[in-house]
Amino acid sequence: MKKFLAVLLSLAMVFTFAACGEEASQGGQDADVIKIGVMQFGEFTALQNAFEGFKEGLADAGFVDGENIKINYLSAAADTANCPTIAETLINDGSDLIFAIATPSVSCVKEKTTDIPILFTAVTDPVASGILADANNPGGNISGTSDMNPVAEQIDLLKELLPNAQKVAVMYCSSESNSAAQFELAKAQIESLGMQCVQQTVSAIDEVKSAIESLAGKVDAIYIPTDNTLADGMTLVSATANECGIPTIVGEPGQVENGGTATFGIDYFELGKQTAAMAVEILNAEDPLAAVAAMPVGFQTKDCVTAINQAGIDALGLEVPQSILDRAQVF
Repeated sequence: MKKFLAVLLSLAMVFTFAACGEEASQGGQDADVIKIGVMQFGEFTALQNAFEGFKEGLADAGFVDGENIKINYLSAAADTANCPTIAETLINDGSDLIFAIATPSVSCVKEKTTDIPILFTAVTDPVASGILADANNPGGNISGTSDMNPVAEQIDLLKELLPNAQKVAVMYCSSESNSAAQFELAKAQIESLGMQCVQQTVSAIDEVKSAIESLAGKVDAIYIPTDNTLADGMTLVSATANECGIPTIVGEPGQVENGGTATFGIDYFELGKQTAAMAVEILNAEDPLAAVAAMPVGFQTKDCVTAINQAGIDALGLEVPQSILDRAQVF
């Protein structure tokens, strides 16, 4: 009987050590998984496309979520009050790299850490926004890709679509510095084409309807840049503008998909992939922080898309020139 109990005890010890060994092995595997934290400011189309492009770009390079990397995706739901908590969560989670999508996200996480490489996208002007001192030589733990629009070309598209336009409103959120920078570019191009520019700002999405209605009969078109507030409420913006008979030339194809009349804009999915290529370089570097410090901000110099919203075109009774139809993506 004693011998039998001894055998049972020995077997129990073997299974115990085996289980401990398995746990240690699993712990080692977890330690080898790269953690990438993602803070996305809002879930509207452009930012979501940037995130999807980022994931695909990583996967193309062999960094696959659920295999050798773990992506912790958190959305601020377009509310800056949520950003500090999200930033702290991603830092405390032990992220090896943080991907911050849109200016409020990166501005917040910038204040929380200098020890983790941070890449941003959907930031129009990182210098004017106070994120970097030098876009060509970041020098710290932050770099990324800009979504600076081809603003002049967008105004050219407006004139091509509406050759008789004389007065154009530029509408954006007054608290967004990136939008203010785009206003200046748009104003310069509007005036260079012999049209009059009307500045129309809002401070929140609930002001949009009355702001657009106040422009009815006074302007021939509204230009809306890649403004986070207006992009988040683009369905309301476009519906109100169409009711007022005002075409909207917008900052990117996602805004057209959500009702904007037309754009010649960057492809946020490709911008996300471009940012992923930077992430791969950082993750493969012997010194990730040194790698990001020497990494210039990237700009999208190709893959711009002409897009029109057919339902909006029909609602406004517009006749689209064949020159636009020949090159346009139609939503």
